[in-house]
Amino acid sequence: MTALWIAHVTVTDPEAYARYAAIATEAIAAHGGEFLARGGRYRQMEGKERPRNVVARFPSFEAAVACYESPRYQEALAHAQGAAERELVIVEETPQG
Repeated sequence: MTALWIAHVTVTDPEAYARYAAIATEAIAAHGGEFLARGGRYRQMEGKERPRNVVARFPSFEAAVACYESPRYQEALAHAQGAAERELVIVEETPQG
């Protein structure tokens, strides 16, 4: 089954976060990930508001976890630390009916 990365982000250092995003995009693609939403319009209905919301689909839960744990993504993540407040969750998708 496919899996989703769902991230909610408040960027505090746009320059450093841009470096994160460039490297993370490569890492996500290398693991079969594709972006479904990336910083578009949103309306916060519940919980803490984060102005940047990202959803990426991976071919499997294992691929999503492998991407996060990969050296290339960890390199990207080093640029995000201190440059954003964020939450990221990996969720396995429900099979379609």
